Amino acid sequence: MSLTSSALKNPTGVVVAVLLVALFGAISLFKLPVQLTPDISKPEISISTSWRSAAPEEIEAEIIERQEDVLKGLQGLESLTSSSSQGNGNITLLYRSGADLDRALIDLMSALNQVSNYPPDATEPIISVGGNDQGSAIAWFALKPLAGNTRDISTYQDYVEEVIQAKIERVSGVAKSQVYGGAVSQVHITFDPYKAVSLGLNIPELALSLGNNTDTSGGFNEVGRRKYTLRFSGKYSPEKLEEMVLSWRNGEAVLLKDVATIKQTFQDKTGIITLDGSPAIAMNAQAEQGVNVIAVMKELKQAMKELNEGPLKRAGLHMIQMSDETIYINRSMDLVKNNLILGVFLAIVVLWWFLRKFRATLIVALAIPISLVLTLIVMYAAGRTLNIISMAGLAFAVGMVLDAAIVVLENIVRLREKGEGAEEAALKGATQVWGALIASTITTVAIFLPIAFLDAVSGQLFADLAITISVAIVSSLLIAVTVLPAAARMLLNEVKEEDPHAHWWRNITQGIMHITSTPTKRYAWIFGLMFISFTGTYSLFPKVDYLPKGNQNQFQAFLLPPPGLSYPAASVEMSEEINRRLMPYLSGEKEPKIKHTWMGIFGTFGFMGGRAEDVDDIGAIIGVINSEILRGFPDTMAFASQAQIFASLGGGRRIDVDIQGNDVDVLLSAAQAGYDAISQALEGASIQPTPGLTLAEPELRMLPKERRMAEAGVSRQQVAALSSALGSGLYVGDYFNGQKRLNVFLRTTDWETPEELEAMPFYTPNAGVLPIGELVDIVRTAGPSSIRRVDRQRTITLQVTPPENISLEEAIDIIKEKAEPAIMNVLAGDAQGDSGNLASVKYRGSAEALTEALKSMSESFVLALIILYLLMSALFQSFKDSLLVVLTIPLATIGGIGFLQLSNLIIFQPLDLLTMIGFIILLGLVVNNAILLVYQTRMGEREGLTRNKAVEQAVRLRLRPILMSTLTSICGMLPLLLIPGAGAELYRGIAAVIVGGMSVSTLFTLIFLPSLLQLGTKKEVALISN
Repeated sequence: MSLTSSALKNPTGVVVAVLLVALFGAISLFKLPVQLTPDISKPEISISTSWRSAAPEEIEAEIIERQEDVLKGLQGLESLTSSSSQGNGNITLLYRSGADLDRALIDLMSALNQVSNYPPDATEPIISVGGNDQGSAIAWFALKPLAGNTRDISTYQDYVEEVIQAKIERVSGVAKSQVYGGAVSQVHITFDPYKAVSLGLNIPELALSLGNNTDTSGGFNEVGRRKYTLRFSGKYSPEKLEEMVLSWRNGEAVLLKDVATIKQTFQDKTGIITLDGSPAIAMNAQAEQGVNVIAVMKELKQAMKELNEGPLKRAGLHMIQMSDETIYINRSMDLVKNNLILGVFLAIVVLWWFLRKFRATLIVALAIPISLVLTLIVMYAAGRTLNIISMAGLAFAVGMVLDAAIVVLENIVRLREKGEGAEEAALKGATQVWGALIASTITTVAIFLPIAFLDAVSGQLFADLAITISVAIVSSLLIAVTVLPAAARMLLNEVKEEDPHAHWWRNITQGIMHITSTPTKRYAWIFGLMFISFTGTYSLFPKVDYLPKGNQNQFQAFLLPPPGLSYPAASVEMSEEINRRLMPYLSGEKEPKIKHTWMGIFGTFGFMGGRAEDVDDIGAIIGVINSEILRGFPDTMAFASQAQIFASLGGGRRIDVDIQGNDVDVLLSAAQAGYDAISQALEGASIQPTPGLTLAEPELRMLPKERRMAEAGVSRQQVAALSSALGSGLYVGDYFNGQKRLNVFLRTTDWETPEELEAMPFYTPNAGVLPIGELVDIVRTAGPSSIRRVDRQRTITLQVTPPENISLEEAIDIIKEKAEPAIMNVLAGDAQGDSGNLASVKYRGSAEALTEALKSMSESFVLALIILYLLMSALFQSFKDSLLVVLTIPLATIGGIGFLQLSNLIIFQPLDLLTMIGFIILLGLVVNNAILLVYQTRMGEREGLTRNKAVEQAVRLRLRPILMSTLTSICGMLPLLLIPGAGAELYRGIAAVIVGGMSVSTLFTLIFLPSLLQLGTKKEVALISN
């Protein structure tokens, strides 16, 4: 063969090539970006629009419905989900996999331009590609006051934005940073309603006067030789605003300061964020795609150090890092690295045991580092990253890259043992097995490539693994036919001794030929093994899961406080109480010790999180949080769980049960029935209803008295403006203070009771001074805390996270069997909407992502099988021989599934998507062994041997390399299967499948294939020649 011949003629060139590979590999290793997970492009676009103080119904009617109406027909759109809450509206658009998001973004912006007349104090829509990106934060920080600093931490919002956020966002590799928990500066004009009416001032007219004062440019005018700009300074500063003349009474000016106070202050508090029990401001750092997270984190820590030693120290503040993604990255990378080294060591031990020749073992072992280094070079050139998925590919490639090297060197050693010369044995040894090697390499790569080109999230996630293994296998083939023959010629000078295990191979071969010696035995083995494989696979097939959660040292919890809980009540009754309960665990007084905790409560939603001092205590801490810390709060739902690595890729292990209907009361009843049914059916599951299960957000609804308003000469618009002034404030304009623009709000003095509100005076044009109660009826009622719509239909979603010992598929089956009937019984009373929508129950989140992923994986698997069959048919020049190889695949499946079930008896191990990749790797490994046997059999027949003799020779010659490659593959996987640590749960399933599948399939294949190959031949009685 030309490659081998060239390598043998120029061994110096081979050494130089290896050194160059090592050089460029080292460069690639240091330059490869390191991340937790691969960069995933989600086909999502989100829109966020804020409208200060607006209730969910107003957000839905004035913003969300208008936006949805122009977005519903966008090309490629799969679903439209919206949420309307207090002061904010969000829409998430999910597109089909493979959609052109650049084109979709242009179409979306064009559609949004058709929405006109947003409320005056609503913000412009903010568009984000890729959905909610909080989950992509690589670090979270908290800002706390130093000892002696008594200023409210929330008032540092402007300082944080100008100093800290700007510093963080200037770090190379940081895409953006978000700040939470602060209060922005505003200008408040607080008027006394009694003084206002005593002077005959009408509040809506007052707001109009305040809002129409702007600086105006009058243009230019030439005066002599100079051109002057004419400007009217009409805008008031807060200091001069109090001198504004509102009216005249008895020849005297009525100034704004006569009825109101003007103050630059901070927005009203609606929530609180605490770190380790004290108030704080939180902020995150989100990395750009394709950057080295380790390097970015190093710069972030340096920036935090500079801030703490400089401006923050002077301001009496201190910055603390609450979470660090690189901790888990480093731990998981160390685990894979150590397991990789251990796997290599075990594989080398296996090689030495078989060969009993140190130099031969060393030559085969050379394939591992050279292949892995070549893979790193290709990864860097292709713009890939080093992450937990690509590292898994490198670890699993250890056993696979040895296959070609083992086959070549074993053949060379066998020829040397027969007395052939070094150069002749090296050339002949590689040439004889070239056909089988190229067939096994092409088929293995063909199995993985369809995965690399999937558009779905699963395809993007596993592309790194597929590319890594494919490149490593192709590299190993090149090394096996170039580096190994050259090394064998130089290092294997004398090979005189016989194979110490030759009698084993003879005895095993004799045994295999004996048990397949008659047609009856052959058919019995063929049908028996196929029956065992198919029935065993069917009966033992485990339930399917989406993705493993990962063993991160972090917990997270959701809190749903009672509807309408005020900020002071939330601060005292919940935040302070929870922090009081946490203090003994934070100080170490109680075990397990918690290193950091953070918590935020904003209106009807709260969140909580934290890290353990010892990573092994995270499970115990979650138990303490659920059983002690979050218990005993009336009308409050709360649940803590371990943070999931892949939570941002479809919701982690979360099932979204969408309950849709038209009648709100029926919808709430159905959601409550579903909540109760799921709680009973899935004990220990986390269930978060979104929005809540009751319309319990307290409201004071002002219902207009049409006749009385008309008599008084007051319009609905004027009363609406008055209601804003009586509440959080009526937006009347903005003011630029030379640094930033501040909103200006007109508001009344505080009132305490609805009765006091009814008695509030209001000056009318026709009826003089009237109490508010004369113009409107004030009714105590309740409304929703938020409104959720899916595809423009009102929806309540139960977000269910199953217990750790129940797979996603099993949980979905339980919900469909036990909860869905209870939900549908209630929804039976729902009326059909005007749009024709019917009540229904749908499943999204990980449930939907799992269905899509299974479909994609199944299509890829079938495509891989077809490609594999056709390629082998072309290489073997026979459709029959190719079919013989494909028939061995079920023999591996039973072993993989059986070992997976055995693992599940010890520790929960479902069949998740990562584990399914193990079956694809297994497919390539099993096919390689079958190709060797079939190829050697046909070669023997071409040399004139009878069918039985050819099969006998194939088994005897290829038994040693098959067992060597099988055991090296198993040993390469054993550390990933047995050794615990960060990231072990990600690889355990794949390793279990490969170890079990290879163990069983090798045994079955050595009986099954000889039986198949001997069909149609007469029994041969000759003894196996020595």
